[in-house]
Amino acid sequence: MSMVFALAGNQNCGKTTLFNQLTGSHQHVGNFPGVTVERKEGQIKDHPGCEVVDLPGIYSLSPYTAEEIVTRDFLMNEHPDAIINIVDATNIERNLYLTLQLMELQVPMVLALNMMDEVTRSGGSIDVLALARELGIDVVPIVASKGEGVHELVDRTIAAAQEKRVPRKLDFCTGEVHRAIHSISHIIEDHAVRAHIPLRFAATKLVEGDELIFQALGIHEGDKEIIRHIVSDMEQALGTDREAALADMRYDYITALREQAVVKPQATAEQQRSLKIDQVLTHKYFAIPIFLGVMLLVFWLTFSVIGGRLSDWMGVGIEQLTGAVSGALQSAHVSPVLQSLIVDGIFAGVGSVLSFLPIIVVLFFFLSMLEDSGYMARVAFVMDSLLRKIGLSGRSFVPMLIGFGCSVPAIMATRTLPGERDKRMTILLIPFMSCSAKLPIYAVFSAAFFPQNTALFMMGLYVLGIVTGIGAGFLLKNTVFRGNPVPFVMELPAYRLPGLQSTMLHMWQKAKDFIVKAFTIIFLASIAVWFLQNLDFGFNMVTDGSRSMLAALGRFLAPVFRPLGFGNWQSVAALITGLCAKETVVSTFIQLTGAAGTSGLAAALPGLFSPLQAVSFVVFTLLYMPCVAAMAAVRREMGSGLKALGLMAFQTSVAWLMAFLVYTVGLALGF
Repeated sequence: MSMVFALAGNQNCGKTTLFNQLTGSHQHVGNFPGVTVERKEGQIKDHPGCEVVDLPGIYSLSPYTAEEIVTRDFLMNEHPDAIINIVDATNIERNLYLTLQLMELQVPMVLALNMMDEVTRSGGSIDVLALARELGIDVVPIVASKGEGVHELVDRTIAAAQEKRVPRKLDFCTGEVHRAIHSISHIIEDHAVRAHIPLRFAATKLVEGDELIFQALGIHEGDKEIIRHIVSDMEQALGTDREAALADMRYDYITALREQAVVKPQATAEQQRSLKIDQVLTHKYFAIPIFLGVMLLVFWLTFSVIGGRLSDWMGVGIEQLTGAVSGALQSAHVSPVLQSLIVDGIFAGVGSVLSFLPIIVVLFFFLSMLEDSGYMARVAFVMDSLLRKIGLSGRSFVPMLIGFGCSVPAIMATRTLPGERDKRMTILLIPFMSCSAKLPIYAVFSAAFFPQNTALFMMGLYVLGIVTGIGAGFLLKNTVFRGNPVPFVMELPAYRLPGLQSTMLHMWQKAKDFIVKAFTIIFLASIAVWFLQNLDFGFNMVTDGSRSMLAALGRFLAPVFRPLGFGNWQSVAALITGLCAKETVVSTFIQLTGAAGTSGLAAALPGLFSPLQAVSFVVFTLLYMPCVAAMAAVRREMGSGLKALGLMAFQTSVAWLMAFLVYTVGLALGF
């Protein structure tokens, strides 16, 4: 048996949680819109050959957003064996709006009523049998977070797919809408059969003016004109536009259905609690200061209390392992050149980066808790008014937030943005959000120059990145990207306690990504740096690193950075290797200075920088062009190598200007 099931539903209805229950796969569960950027696939547990595809969260099948287009294309073109439509039972009216559209596709379908425990707890009830009888599809009550009802859901879905039980054709339209849909159905019936598009779905979409369906049906201009007249007559008779007419039709039916089958619950305890909390956390004046305070607490716990201490212990362990390996190589009389490559190249490069693994894990533990609790959705809501001032909406905050982890998935997440203008402008601003790969740089420099104010130093850098992004946004809004952002509508989920499994999975994913990068990109970069540092252009070994190829390249570019205060070749060389992965800036410094681990590097850095020069250098690394992986993602999303090169030039120019301002102002103030 080989079957494919599509998992479809609104945002924040528990779709990704159900996907994890079905597949047991390591998927991160987020609590804000946009977490499911692309479809995710997984095999259903205990059912070999049964695959489920997690589609983006949507509210309708109208092709207005990237999520709606991805979902509709999959359902219409890839022909899944059945649809699992997950519905938030606490907000059933809004969720059923999508259900009615999915039913029109005439694909076997099962309705999963999620969060039934919350409905019961708040005094509500749903007559599942009456709902199933009226809709003509199986309805299964579940609690996805606890796995309740999931086995029955799978069995019902497999049965519906095997028996090819398509939803009953509901004809609940009346009056002028009924007349319009049925008139258009007669005109396009032959076209719909040839295009393999369900007739009712096609007619409804043509009433909406869906150009993609017009193209798919291949309707000639004469029939198009007739359809336009039919829709125009409907609008005039109803005194409203086509979208509102169809929405009213569907909601009239849903309201009647609710009166038959649903005892509407009181506001759940979670919703009541959320309303009280939001009076403070989304307050007009207090929201942003509270957010900054929360992030300062997270940085303090990460760098000064928990993560920093664990990182120190791991650094000591790596230094001891390096010493043991060095001793073993000497005892085995291994070639000094090979010893240097292994100890001074690979161990110094990879080991120095791995020592920061605890900091990465701890930081994302806290960020995952904030995300899963529902707080980050509030931050997106609060940020909407601010982002609109630079020509974006709160929807762009989600990719930007992901950018604090890694620019690559953040750039890919811009696919969820509804407008091309919003998407491209967001891509240009994402690299200003400090990604986690830069944390080792900040940690070493703060330990070297500001050991008593590490949390403030970190917070200042993150804020500077955001402020610079805002300034760049103003510039872009008034030059390259004139116009207004797409309107932003977002449902705020109720606050919930973060799930331990979800948080641990998130931490594991970040740790795994970091370890994989350490033993691939950084491993290769460390070897390359060792060769560049130890060979001259004649490929002869050098005893003085200042005569190496890396030193020559650094000296060639050093004049560009002298106005910024760090014109030594070592700094320039570290910036160059940082283009592979930002973590290699630290490993390169360790190799060039011969320091014993990160603690040794912290002691050696004051010999290369004054405190002001160090700040200027860190500001430049914060803002200059992202790594090659991020640039490849930019090229894919923008569809142009020239645009990616333009971003590189723009990003690095802004970084140079900001570092120059920091250094110049610092000198003027006597630092």
